[in-house]
Amino acid sequence: MSLLRCDMQVMVDLDAPNPSNPTLKEYLHWMVTDIPATTDASFGRELVRYESPRPAIGIHRIVFALLRQKRRTCVYRPEVRENFSTQSFAQEYELSSPVAAAYFNCQREAGSGGRRFF
Repeated sequence: MSLLRCDMQVMVDLDAPNPSNPTLKEYLHWMVTDIPATTDASFGRELVRYESPRPAIGIHRIVFALLRQKRRTCVYRPEVRENFSTQSFAQEYELSSPVAAAYFNCQREAGSGGRRFF
């Protein structure tokens, strides 16, 4: 393993704003670049500040993907979070296909809004 190798991590919502009509997919929740090999995201450069998923409707798929960079500081902040494309971004900056990925489902907590009966 090389200390010169760097990775980039993204966290995206594939179902924004709702799973039936994901017009904002992929919604970018977090991006960290220049993560040195053998370390974690806390050692990288946060390009897009973490934003917690808060789905209003349905069950959302949230994906973490780790992509290999060719060199440090070769990636720049995307202009918007909405309609982000991990695949297009990787092609533009010559990143690898994901070398690791994880996902989880999340949904709105019960009782966090809606009608209130007195």
